Amino acid sequence: MVRIGYIDTVHGICPHCDEDTLLVAIVTDYYKCTHCGEETRQYVNGSIKYLKLDDKDKAFVQRMRLNEENEEQDG
Repeated sequence: MVRIGYIDTVHGICPHCDEDTLLVAIVTDYYKCTHCGEETRQYVNGSIKYLKLDDKDKAFVQRMRLNEENEEQDG
């Protein structure tokens, strides 16, 4: 049996497909659109917006995924 803990989800407009959709957190402040599958970054400045990832954001997400994988393997 697999247990799934808390999954951070938000409701917002995806900047890739422009759909009003559910976004699922992949790491803190980074979300994946459940409609088109693209990854976005949450930006808060008086209101919440979701932005397309630039190369720096993509590299950060990749590093975080690798860190999580290494933590799972270690223990």
